[in-house]
Amino acid sequence: MLEHGGRLRAVANKYSIPLSQWIDLSTGINPNGWPVPVLKSEIWNRLPEDGDGLHVAAASYYGTQKIVETAGSQAAIQLLPKLRKSCQVAIVSPCYAEHELAWKNAGHEVLRFKSDEVEQHLDQLDVVVVVNPNNPTGELLAAGQLACWHEQLAKRGGWLVIDEAFMDATESESMIKKDMPEGLIILRSLGKFFGLAGVRVGFLIAENPFLNNMKEQLGPWAVSGPSREVARQALLDCDWQIKTGPRLQNDSKRLEKLLSYNKLSPSGGTALFQQVISERAAAISEILANEGVFVRLFQDQARIRFGLPKDERGWRRLEKALSLI
Repeated sequence: MLEHGGRLRAVANKYSIPLSQWIDLSTGINPNGWPVPVLKSEIWNRLPEDGDGLHVAAASYYGTQKIVETAGSQAAIQLLPKLRKSCQVAIVSPCYAEHELAWKNAGHEVLRFKSDEVEQHLDQLDVVVVVNPNNPTGELLAAGQLACWHEQLAKRGGWLVIDEAFMDATESESMIKKDMPEGLIILRSLGKFFGLAGVRVGFLIAENPFLNNMKEQLGPWAVSGPSREVARQALLDCDWQIKTGPRLQNDSKRLEKLLSYNKLSPSGGTALFQQVISERAAAISEILANEGVFVRLFQDQARIRFGLPKDERGWRRLEKALSLI
């Protein structure tokens, strides 16, 4: 099992600080997510069904009909490696560690490359996996570069897998196309921008033959009825989406300035988090934890990821904790 952010109960127990007294900045999830309404009682009584409007809402939001829902993008991450025979897979690293684990567990040869190293190895690769924008570095690769990689891979039956879990606030950079070409596979999630990590809804976007295979592998009722309804409504709420993108961008800039003021200048980030690289990463994380501020420490990389505080109280708590470093 890999370590992830969001383990707040375990951290609260470790530091003997009540759960209610923490601010959790460890996940990169929008702390002011889409407001979930009370659902109709029959949604809890019935099995999930196609034709409930979720596909229509997702197609409208993502701009393509070539889409299938999954139980979070994690379900697709674990299933994709099982749909290919053993091959050479490049992971643009560092990134969300579940990608590498899934391909290794399925028996593939996994290689790690930085983004500027991929081009020189493309002729030997069958699959390239990239998180864009990257988690945790915040690196955003240009669509033109990714299109070039896809073209070279697709010529020989290869795949370019792009995890766009953090793309919503920079949607113009997405590689989603109305008519998805063969060999391009894109993962999206409602967990980050929409702040709906708990509903476990994600989407896989690809050309139709691949989607049909994926649907067979996922089986019936891959996403629960209540989760489908929440996702449908959230994807259709254009007013909330229009307001949320700029607010997250502004909050992220505020976080960048606050960290820089405290001599922790970020080396990258997205609308939902900022990354700090420091030899003192473990010590900084410990100081913050003793103040009830939970950040994501990447121990093997001397790296910390700071998510966004939920409200002014959270901003003040973070500011005070940072002053102790």
